[in-house]
Amino acid sequence: MTTNTQRIIYWIPRVLCMLLALFLSLFALDVFSEGYSVGETMLALFMHLLPTMLLIITLIVSWRWEWVGAIGFNALGLFLLISSGGESWFISVPLFIVGILFLVSWVLTKRQKTK
Repeated sequence: MTTNTQRIIYWIPRVLCMLLALFLSLFALDVFSEGYSVGETMLALFMHLLPTMLLIITLIVSWRWEWVGAIGFNALGLFLLISSGGESWFISVPLFIVGILFLVSWVLTKRQKTK
């Protein structure tokens, strides 16, 4: 496999995860239109950004250990799919894709190191 292909496979799950975190963060903006006090707004904003924080923490750990991303993002996708009764599939599917891409990247990196 060429170096460019390996580089692309390395970066795709990371960029997709950042885009997904940015997309999920957009849902937190609705707290500003609810008419809460400053303290209530801060609490609501924190609660709405918890999934984004979980994604970012998983991404940071996965950046070093790709197998964590392979397991972590697939587990997050499965948890979200089960807990929402299948209604949040549009968020679970990208999590599964990111997890699978981390798995592919990890396998290719491991295979490259053994050569």
